[in-house]
Amino acid sequence: MFLTHYKESLKQSSGPVALLRPKDTASSYYMESGWVSPDKSIAMPGSNTPWKSQSTHLASGKKIQLEWRNPQGVLFVRTISLDDTYLFSVTDKIKNASTTPFQVSPYALLTRRTSDETGSTSYALHEGAVGYLDGKLKEEKYKDVRSEKTFNYQSKGGWLGFSDKYWLGALLPDQNMQITANYRSVGSENAPLYQTDFIGGATTLQPGMSTEHTFHFFAGAKSIDILDAYEQKLGVPHFDLAIDFGWFYFITRPLFFVLKTLNQYFGNFALAIVVLTLLIRGLLFPLASKSYRSMAKMKELTPELNRIKESTEGDNMRRNQEMMSLYKKHKVNPVSGCLPMFLQIPVLFAIYKVLLINIDMRHAPLFGWIKDMSAPDPTTFFNLFGLIPWAPPSFLMIGGLPILMGFTMYLQQKLSPQPMDEMQSKMFLILPFLFTYMLAQFPAGVVFYWTLTNLLAIAQQWALTRKK
Repeated sequence: MFLTHYKESLKQSSGPVALLRPKDTASSYYMESGWVSPDKSIAMPGSNTPWKSQSTHLASGKKIQLEWRNPQGVLFVRTISLDDTYLFSVTDKIKNASTTPFQVSPYALLTRRTSDETGSTSYALHEGAVGYLDGKLKEEKYKDVRSEKTFNYQSKGGWLGFSDKYWLGALLPDQNMQITANYRSVGSENAPLYQTDFIGGATTLQPGMSTEHTFHFFAGAKSIDILDAYEQKLGVPHFDLAIDFGWFYFITRPLFFVLKTLNQYFGNFALAIVVLTLLIRGLLFPLASKSYRSMAKMKELTPELNRIKESTEGDNMRRNQEMMSLYKKHKVNPVSGCLPMFLQIPVLFAIYKVLLINIDMRHAPLFGWIKDMSAPDPTTFFNLFGLIPWAPPSFLMIGGLPILMGFTMYLQQKLSPQPMDEMQSKMFLILPFLFTYMLAQFPAGVVFYWTLTNLLAIAQQWALTRKK
């Protein structure tokens, strides 16, 4: 199954994203559903069942009906429909036209062949088995499923499947049905194969009786509007949690909505990031302003602090006493400059998460050489940004945007009072280089936001210092 609105890459020859693939292929990813029975004398439909149908094509907004009668005379009817986005609806019906009563239970499974590394693209992002079962979000990395073999849950309704950074395959059982759900490793050491599945309660079908079961299957992009719509329409609990909003959900979700709204209004994701950065800096201005004022006072006391340091060399107790007296005399709290910064940390983590998981940033251009803000800066200093015909290894890919970010961080440090401790001072000098290297592997959109934040912080510090 292909997602025709999304391309695999930015190459002109690139095809659409392939989400589902047939069974027994190298990257198989498929859904299967039906009935199981403990009575082995009653034949159940399987993957090789010769269903009969009047139609061979399933289109959006249309239905296709399949029929099969087993050797015992039991009639199985399956109706499949597809809406105009990503939702399949499957209704399985059984009519017991035999002379024998038997038990059946509905089931559905989603199976995927992949490697453990699929779930390790980012330490800050969940990829693997995911579901909302028994009133709780259940997330397991592929490597953990492979290690444990089976995770078992009892739940009334809910949903479960496999989550990628931008894509989701999920089984949505009847929300009033009590189910047994599983995350399993069903492959071998050399060919990992993972499965999420559910099975409903058993029903006894007497001769002449019928029963049916309907469930839904989502296969598509993790668009928040679409997930929310299905949550409302089908009563699926917390379907939006298929998107990994992280620990600060109460901050991340509103920011996600604001960024999406700005992108829709301006029609440009880069401009949306600029406006969002301005809004966030505006909201955090009182905290940042208090921090900068405290740092400015500390900077004024630097000559006095240096004098105390020189005159009390070798006597740490006396040094601390004189420094505390100086702080008290000038009504300065050396910690007050740090507290507002700590209060901003949840917001910084939340905006990082928003940019990381937002599908609107995928393949969105920034400027110049950056054609995809969801990918790292493709240039590197080590081949002079493409002037030298050499492709450095990935750990040497340090592009122009991360270097600019590091430079703004260095400038911001220069405007701040320097630590009295020599070791801390050396650490401060290293930080811009360390962050430049670390953020070189981050999505360009995240580095762009960080750079803008630094520039606005520099402007704010400069303005407050000048005013002083």
